[in-house]
Amino acid sequence: MHLSSQCRFAIAAIAALAGALSLPVSSGADPTEATSTLADQQSVNLTIYNGSIALVHDRRHVSLKAGENPLAWRDVSANMDATTAILEDTSNPGAVHVVEQNFNFDLLRPQAILDKYVGREVTVVHDRAMAGRPQRETATLLSDNEGVVLKYHDRIETQLDGHLEFPDIPADLRDRPTLVLDLQSDAAGGADLDLSYITGGLSWKADYVGVVSPDDSTMNLSGLVTLSNSSGTSFPNAHLQLVAGNVNVAQPAVAPIDALRAIAAGAVAKRQFTQENYFEYHLYTLGRTTTIGNEQTKQVSLLNARNVPIHKTLELRGSSEYYYNSSGDLGTKLKIGVYETFTNKDGDLGIPLPGGTMRLYKNDASGTSQFLGSDNIDHTPRNEDVRLHLGDSFDLTANKKQTNFKLPGNCTYQSSYEIVVKNAKTDPVDVLVVEPIPGDWSITSESQPHEKTSSSTASWTVHVPAGSSTKLDYTALVKVCL
Repeated sequence: MHLSSQCRFAIAAIAALAGALSLPVSSGADPTEATSTLADQQSVNLTIYNGSIALVHDRRHVSLKAGENPLAWRDVSANMDATTAILEDTSNPGAVHVVEQNFNFDLLRPQAILDKYVGREVTVVHDRAMAGRPQRETATLLSDNEGVVLKYHDRIETQLDGHLEFPDIPADLRDRPTLVLDLQSDAAGGADLDLSYITGGLSWKADYVGVVSPDDSTMNLSGLVTLSNSSGTSFPNAHLQLVAGNVNVAQPAVAPIDALRAIAAGAVAKRQFTQENYFEYHLYTLGRTTTIGNEQTKQVSLLNARNVPIHKTLELRGSSEYYYNSSGDLGTKLKIGVYETFTNKDGDLGIPLPGGTMRLYKNDASGTSQFLGSDNIDHTPRNEDVRLHLGDSFDLTANKKQTNFKLPGNCTYQSSYEIVVKNAKTDPVDVLVVEPIPGDWSITSESQPHEKTSSSTASWTVHVPAGSSTKLDYTALVKVCL
C-alpha cells in the first residue's frame, strides 16, 4: 500500500518514540540521578491568587547520601517560574544546599526527539525490502521541518519508507515536567524537603447565584469557588488557600449554573472556607484537603445566605457632555436600567466577598425559576454595598431633549432640558433620573426638586403612574473652561 509522505513521517515519529521508550535509560535521566515522585509527597499546599498564579509548597521525604546528590523532582507544574523555586530542609534546616537547578519542561514526544537529533546519526529501518539495499542503514538527520531530510553515505533522501531508531533519549527530554536539582547534603539519610515555587496555570474565581423572593424584597444567595488547573500536573489532597486582592507580579484570565441555583434555592450548606485578614488582602482557607487534577475545573461551596434584603431601582442615567454643547434631541425610547443593591452584612454574609460573577433568578407563576440577569462584582469588604446592573426595563422608556442653550458669559453655559418618562406597566413606578453635571453648576429652575447626590451629580426621583407618563423640566447653569 502506498503511503503519503505525511503518513510515513507520522508513522516514523511514532515508531521513534516507541523505540526510544524501550531503551534502558528512561525519561532522559542521568543513570546516577535519584528520582522523587508524588509517591514521596507528604503534603502539598496551594495558595491561589487572582490573576492565574499560585504558590506551591510541595513537601516530600527523600533519601540522600552525604555529598553531591543529583535529584530529579518530578511532577512539578509545567508553568512554574523556576526563578522562584526555593528548596528547604524542614527536618534539619541548613543541612541540604542547592548547588544548581534546571527546569526541564521540553517533554518527551516524537517531534521533540526528532528535533534533538537534527545533525546527528540515526538508524533507518526500511520496512520494504529492495534489491541491492540493506534493510538497516545509518544516516544523518539533516532536517525534520515538514518532513525528514536524511543524508546517507551515497545520497540524500526526503522520503521515508520505514522508521527511525535512536541510540538513546536526549538527556534534556523528560516524560513530564521535572526540576533537576544538584544538592549537597551534609550527611546521609532521610530528609524532609519543601520545594516552593510560583506557577501559572492555576486560577480561581467566585460565582454567585441569588434567587429573588416573590415580592422582590429578599433573596437567597449562594457562592461557589471555581478552581481551574491547567498547570500540567495534579495536586492530590492539597491544602487549599485562596487570596482575594490585586497582587502585583513583576513581568520579565463558565460555572455550572443549574448546580448553583439548586444550592441557592435549597438548604443552607455548611461554610467550608474560613476567612482572615492577610496583609492588604483577604485569605480564604478550605477546612479540608481537596484534589485538583490536571486539566480539571471543580467547584467548592463558599457561602450560603438566606433572606438577604435587596433593593431594586429603575434608573435613567445621563451624560455630562451636552451641558456645554447645543445638542437638541438627545434620544427617544431611551432605556431605563434595572439595578439591584444589597449590603454585605449580617447573618451569613458579612465576610469579604471575592470578586466574581453574580446571577439572579426568580420563580414565575408556575414555580419555574427564570434568569433575571447577571453582573460582575469587585472584591467587596464587609458592610459595603453590592450593586448589580441586571438589564433594561421592557415597559419603561424615556424621551430626552435640550429645549434651550445659552452662553451668558465666559466659560458659562445655560441649558434647559425636558425628560418624559413613560410607564406601560399596570403598576406605578419610581424612576431615578441621574445626571452627571460638569464644573461649577447649579439648577436654576426645575419642575421637581433634585438632590445633589455628589459634587457632580443631580438626581430626581420621578413618580410615573401606571399606563401614563411624567415630564421633568429643569435648567442648569454650568461654569467650566474647556
